[in-house]
Amino acid sequence: MHKDDRMTPNERLNAFMTGKPMDRILAMPVACSMSGLALGMTHKEKRSSALNEAMAQIACYERFGNDLTVIEYGLHGVGAALGSEMSDPEDSVPAIMKYALDDLNEVDKLDMSKLELKNDKAFQLHMDAAKIVIDKIGHEVPNGILISGPFTAAASIYKTENLLRATRKNPEKLHELIKFCTEGLKMICREFIKTGSLILLCDPIASGTILRQKQYREFVLPYTIDLMKDIHEAKGMVCYHICGDTTAIVGDMVKSGCDMLSIDNRVDLEYTKNLVGDKVPILGNVDPVEVLILGDTDDVDSAVRECIQKTYDSPCGYILASGCDLSGGVPLENIDQFMASARKYGKWPLDEKNFF
Repeated sequence: MHKDDRMTPNERLNAFMTGKPMDRILAMPVACSMSGLALGMTHKEKRSSALNEAMAQIACYERFGNDLTVIEYGLHGVGAALGSEMSDPEDSVPAIMKYALDDLNEVDKLDMSKLELKNDKAFQLHMDAAKIVIDKIGHEVPNGILISGPFTAAASIYKTENLLRATRKNPEKLHELIKFCTEGLKMICREFIKTGSLILLCDPIASGTILRQKQYREFVLPYTIDLMKDIHEAKGMVCYHICGDTTAIVGDMVKSGCDMLSIDNRVDLEYTKNLVGDKVPILGNVDPVEVLILGDTDDVDSAVRECIQKTYDSPCGYILASGCDLSGGVPLENIDQFMASARKYGKWPLDEKNFF
């Protein structure tokens, strides 16, 4: 437990979910991509082994006292398992260099067995990392698995530009691809749920910055509902996030059946609270780039205060979080400040007096 806290994250989350008092607000800077910085590791070193990935998360928790560790199955995990070729940069997130599927009409040739745990070494690495984290600190802090939603999984197999064109030119085959991804994600999520991990479902290619609401409702929402239902049948819990401006689809996202809704910094927290705050807990949305990476500690303090002030009274509860995963060279002192400001402005009982 962090020296400045009176409850462990597990105790705090349990109190949050049952409506009981907490020492402070839940605070979850999404310290995933950058977690190796806490041990002086590059991104390549961090992702090179299960032990490195796990120890990076443990180091972040020991320093920050954040309320969630995050193991990264990743946004490209499905595509990579099926044959998409990835870059291997030293200090950034790998990118897709060649896609597993060139012709959407050949979607029926995709081999689901390649996604199984026994056949996917990357899946095994992340599974082992999750088990190490849970074994070492799971008695104190919950663990989450960052994994793509169905539409983004499809975009890891078939080039995004062509995928978007197929929403008009070849919708039947596109539906086949997204359904295939949904079935694969069900299998993958069930394996992680067995470890006791939460599912952090992220679907950035479904962003309102990219798709119209009509496209989201046709090509994303039905499959997300199906996936959420399966996760719940496996006794899992889901936090749902879509990057970018999702203002027009916030209500639709909640219809997915998610347990918690995470929003990007491009979406107004107060708007979200007024629209869906009585339906699900809300997470968000300190700007990960302009504030946490490029800003200073004063910027972080101000942003945290503003987020809590806007949303502390949301009917189903509010969790302070970054607007997206933290990547690149985020100054560790900014995450220190994020947590310090959470403890200052989010101390219990939550009250307007905390903000002045």
